[in-house]
Amino acid sequence: MPHHPDMSPSPQAIVLFSGGLDSILAAKVLEEQGLRVRCLHCHSPFFGEPSAVPRWRRRHALDIDALDVADDFCAMLRERPAHGFGKTLNPCVDCKILLLRRARRYMEEVGACFLATGEVLGQRPMSQRRDVLNVIRREAGVGDILLRPLSARLLEPTPMETSGLVDRERLPAISGRGRHAQLELARHFGLTDIPTPGGGCKLTEKENARRYWPVLAHLPAPDSGDFALANLGRQFWHEENGDRYWLAIGRNSGDNQALQAATRPGDARIFLADIPGPLAVGRLASRWPDHILAAAAALMASYSGRAVREAEAGDGVGVRAQWHTAEGQTGSWQGRVMPAREGFWQEPLWEPAREAIRAEQKIRLHGAPCGPQPDGVEEEETD
Repeated sequence: MPHHPDMSPSPQAIVLFSGGLDSILAAKVLEEQGLRVRCLHCHSPFFGEPSAVPRWRRRHALDIDALDVADDFCAMLRERPAHGFGKTLNPCVDCKILLLRRARRYMEEVGACFLATGEVLGQRPMSQRRDVLNVIRREAGVGDILLRPLSARLLEPTPMETSGLVDRERLPAISGRGRHAQLELARHFGLTDIPTPGGGCKLTEKENARRYWPVLAHLPAPDSGDFALANLGRQFWHEENGDRYWLAIGRNSGDNQALQAATRPGDARIFLADIPGPLAVGRLASRWPDHILAAAAALMASYSGRAVREAEAGDGVGVRAQWHTAEGQTGSWQGRVMPAREGFWQEPLWEPAREAIRAEQKIRLHGAPCGPQPDGVEEEETD
């Protein structure tokens, strides 16, 4: 388990920590009562910023650990969330349940007494209604150990409060979508660096959801590496004779470096043979027929102005593809292509993805509502 050597021993409370204001305040409210608090920052390809944890420790004077939940989260997406998706591809209710289950395991391993979150009653339309908060608590199996400090006096007393471990009268009673009460509390704690509210999860954004849906719909068992690749560069798909081909093309040197790092055994790196240019990665492209590799190379070359000019002045431009397999074998392909964008490769679009998501949920749930939220409710989780 990840653990920072400077962390205080034996915390009493584990606070789910996003880096947003609400989770900071939840930790501070409990610390003010003399409790030993450790924050837990969960991360996956869709949310979280583990590299920020050292900065948060210093800035907020909090004990913070990071926990990778990517495998569990991807498994939940593959199996489809029991409570459905929100307006985009966001499984907010199932996400909270998953994070609380993982946090409980962490809590037991480090010997803490209870969990806390920065949730605020009524702040989020999908996952912070009173009835949904109760569903999350029950299905996560944390009914006896979960405290929501910021709204505590508007919710039923918890064992932590009735036992006297936490003084209920000193806890806030915040509700609704406004931030006035939180900002007042931040001033009380002397917080001057207030995080900007906004979406903390890529699954709530259409641009990202359109990238993720083909991965989720077309790959037999997508994992965190697949979704990480979907975050990078320009995304393209092609279907032919029942087979689907997936290509990512870098937009700049940063993308090229990230794509290089994301390449797996069996993937092909496709690039210009004689001049600098974009890098393309074909997932499992070592198995692709030559004409698919050529089409991928032509598309990649079309994003290089120099390649387009040289191709028009001659008989195309030189391209190469290279790969290695899990067994340690290497392979390559090379040729000359005319840069081309039209007709073969398709960028994933949001509207067809949304219709496919809705159709799948309707079939899977036999017409029942997709979770406790009305259809079309958008969630923007930050804490």
